[in-house]
Amino acid sequence: MARTLKLTAKAMDQLAKSQPDEDVFDSELPGFHVRAGKRGLTFRLYYRTKVGKQRILTLGRYGTLTAAQAREDAKEALAIVAQGGDPRGILEEAKIESARQQQQTLRAYLEGPYTAFQNRRKDGQGTLSRISRDFSDWLDRPMGNLTRADVERWQADQEVKEKPRAFSTLKRSYDALAALLAHAAERKVIPVHPLKGVKLQKPAFTEEELAELGSERRYLEPHEVEALFVGIEAYQDEKRQQRRRSRQHGKAYLPDLDHVPYVDHVVPWILTMFYTGFRPGDLFGLRWEHINLTFATIRKTIEKTAHKRPEPQTFPLSGSAVEVLKTWHRQQGQPSVGLVFPSPRTGKRLDRTAMQKPWAAVRKLAELPEDLQLYTLRHNFASQLVMAGTDILTVSKLMAHSSIETTIQFYAHLAPEHKREAVEVFARLAEGREETAELAGEDGPEVMKHPRAAHNGN
Repeated sequence: MARTLKLTAKAMDQLAKSQPDEDVFDSELPGFHVRAGKRGLTFRLYYRTKVGKQRILTLGRYGTLTAAQAREDAKEALAIVAQGGDPRGILEEAKIESARQQQQTLRAYLEGPYTAFQNRRKDGQGTLSRISRDFSDWLDRPMGNLTRADVERWQADQEVKEKPRAFSTLKRSYDALAALLAHAAERKVIPVHPLKGVKLQKPAFTEEELAELGSERRYLEPHEVEALFVGIEAYQDEKRQQRRRSRQHGKAYLPDLDHVPYVDHVVPWILTMFYTGFRPGDLFGLRWEHINLTFATIRKTIEKTAHKRPEPQTFPLSGSAVEVLKTWHRQQGQPSVGLVFPSPRTGKRLDRTAMQKPWAAVRKLAELPEDLQLYTLRHNFASQLVMAGTDILTVSKLMAHSSIETTIQFYAHLAPEHKREAVEVFARLAEGREETAELAGEDGPEVMKHPRAAHNGN
């Protein structure tokens, strides 16, 4: 005969020790009881459906569920019965739905219907591999449960990896996934496309990119170049005066700046950019290991295009650039490794905005226009080379442009009128008015001597 007692935590401890031979019913909640078995005690519930059929609902094993938890589950089940429902039927439907959802996982659809679909396409295997690789954490999730928040977390995780991939690469992967979901929705495998209208967020422009976008692609006029060097000297003089005053007023421990070529990193940094046309990011990351002062070269990977071209590129240095770097090298104690322009505070890489205030100070002392961006030094480097007649391919390589089209788009219009001169040469030759040697000795050099005049005449 079945026993009856209140199924409390204490009672369950005792029952677990004695392992009763019969069902033990709760004295307060009708139908709620425990049954002993080979795997221990199990909470169960007897109830009658609306049509009078008696059923048993297994709630769970003791140990997995406490007595209090099992009692609450039993109450919820009896509430369903009171409303005319069948809790066991609901549970069975949930299991069926779970099985159906399992068939709708990203993995199931990817390896099943979508594989068959992509096998008929030219790069189908590549698309399948891309989805499987880039969304491996989602493969066992139901497709219909994917959300905007999942996409945002995925993009954020991809962007903070040790080797983050370019936005264009992430977009290709995401577009491949979105196409799979659209395919599943069209075939009614899932009711709707869960990520329809959800797009990746374009990354914010870096300080360097904003500077490039915001700066007019122009060169410095001769008077502006002269003013720049005046401003540089004025910056150094001002810093030296400040240091002298500080040393005279109780801070004699500060280094004397009157007998060093550069008062800090600012002037050699600006001059290096002026003479090389390097992007700010590449100067912030420039290391002594990259520089060969004997052979006057810099060999380094360009940061902006490192994801496309990771191999180092070699750049020749002018005599002026070498002199700047040699002087700074000696002043720094002739290091063989480390950052060329480290932060004076931390010794680590300078922040991307570190040159904004120094440049503003130099620009003000030079009386240059307030809207003259630091990035103009890079544009000036390319512009002056083109106006001097340097071929576009060489300029493109010196600027480390990923494509010569970039150089052509922004700088080709500054080139001397070689094409016009070429057709004039042809006309004079065809008409027999001049000899080839005379043309080569007179007209060619004349164009090279006045590139700025040729430009201003356009």
